[in-house]
Amino acid sequence: MTLHAITVLGHDRPGIIAETTARLADLGLNLEDSSMTLLRGHFAMTLVCAGDTPAAAIEEALAPLAAEDTLAVTVREVPSSQHGDAGGTDWVLTVHGGDRPGIVSTLTAEVASVGGNITDLTTRLAGDLYLLVAEIALPADADAAALEQAVAAAAERVGVGATLRPVEADEL
Repeated sequence: MTLHAITVLGHDRPGIIAETTARLADLGLNLEDSSMTLLRGHFAMTLVCAGDTPAAAIEEALAPLAAEDTLAVTVREVPSSQHGDAGGTDWVLTVHGGDRPGIVSTLTAEVASVGGNITDLTTRLAGDLYLLVAEIALPADADAAALEQAVAAAAERVGVGATLRPVEADEL
């Protein structure tokens, strides 16, 4: 069984998800992980599929999606990896404030400095208000209290508010 990462990017229109996933299912590929969103009117989707179909056959099956030059499709084989539970904890980082360059890099650098892994990140701009929500997996040995202080200091440096809190079991 081989894993493939497939991206579809471009101008949004109805039916992109249905058409893409139908073509993958026709190839016998199992959709194992996905993320799909609209970014300022542009469609962005990443899929991880498992199956015995070679990348070239997947590219050929998805080529009609890109035929009108409104979508770009890529297919890449990715190594299988085991995502074992390292005994860490899940956290949510929320950032809000006036928009300016450097918010994401500054706050995510603090998470990375303690070995935290960002497992999901969403940002939105509404007028001048910037919002970031990130799901974070912290290693078991991470000092969460020190990270909370570092996040608060980093947020102050870039002029935004930030909160870091553990994920509650009912949120999963």
